[in-house]
Amino acid sequence: MIQRQTGSVSTSANVLSVDAMGGDKGPATVVAGLSKFLNATPGAHALLHGPKAELDALVASHNIAARVTVHDASDVVKMSDKPSHVLRHGKKSSMWSAIDAVRDGQAAVCISCGNTGGLMALSMLRLRKAEGVNRPAIACLWPSRNPAGFNVMLDAGADIRADQDDLLTYALMGAAYARNGLDIVRPRVGLLNVGTEDHKGRAELKVAHELIARAADKGEFDYVGFVEGGDLPSNKVDVIVTDGFTGNVALKTGEGTATLISELLRGAMMGNPLSMLGAVLARGSLRRLRKRIDPRRVNGGVFLGLNQTVIKSHGSADATGVAAALHLAYRLGQTGFSDKLAARVASAAALAQDQGQESAAEAGSNNTGD
Repeated sequence: MIQRQTGSVSTSANVLSVDAMGGDKGPATVVAGLSKFLNATPGAHALLHGPKAELDALVASHNIAARVTVHDASDVVKMSDKPSHVLRHGKKSSMWSAIDAVRDGQAAVCISCGNTGGLMALSMLRLRKAEGVNRPAIACLWPSRNPAGFNVMLDAGADIRADQDDLLTYALMGAAYARNGLDIVRPRVGLLNVGTEDHKGRAELKVAHELIARAADKGEFDYVGFVEGGDLPSNKVDVIVTDGFTGNVALKTGEGTATLISELLRGAMMGNPLSMLGAVLARGSLRRLRKRIDPRRVNGGVFLGLNQTVIKSHGSADATGVAAALHLAYRLGQTGFSDKLAARVASAAALAQDQGQESAAEAGSNNTGD
């Protein structure tokens, strides 16, 4: 589908494709978040996918009908649906419709709060993996002490498995995302492990450690070696690489801890009249702290390794979280992130294959005694 051009930016760069269904809180919350986003972003438009009658009423209640086009989709991908079921029976679903709008060039980015496995399966089917990528990954932003305010962590749950070649590809893709998304010219990459010593960790981690180190110069990043869980928010690394199982557990643990700290702080400040007075005096600082550690404001994991951009919002996201994911999607659409990353990913995947072939050749040479 050919898009009209305005300067150097396609008109579809201003349009987001939003799956209104599938989140834990229902379409009302998604539309509320979309309203918050549109009110803060004058040039943006949205394609909203789901049951038309229900969505038309919600859109009208928020007075955003002039900037939202509803695409009727009768079916919903449930959180309990297996990816294989979604692939076989999801053609009439809001998720499928939202992805196809990006595939057809009607929108720049797809956003969904729905089933992660189903979203990844449909994204791979309809948008296709970038050449040479075995397993796409979900990259999330982790609040950190770095000047950019965030570190990139991947995989955050796209696939619980990852061998040494996958981890190498994640490192290359994560560095590309940090370079394009956070403007870090030469990102520092670390591999998550149970310790920083070279002898620690599973066999595939030790092999990946060597592969990533050897790929650093060609991949235009600095490899800092193994990092531990405590380094996730640190300023010693920009990209943290791990498998989807570990990454998802770390992400959910971090979010839960941030929420607990916020609740405990609120309780402590309301404990007695003196602490309440202190809270009033420190109101500005406390507001900035709450905003800084609020996991809703960094909602949105970017699928890396596809030919176009898909963002997975948390299923439990409220309107603030949905709006944050939409803001991230809009920024990426405006900067032409999809095209830039596709080129980076293609070269990264080729480099990963080259590194794997070199390692196999060396192993064969060692086995023959050469």
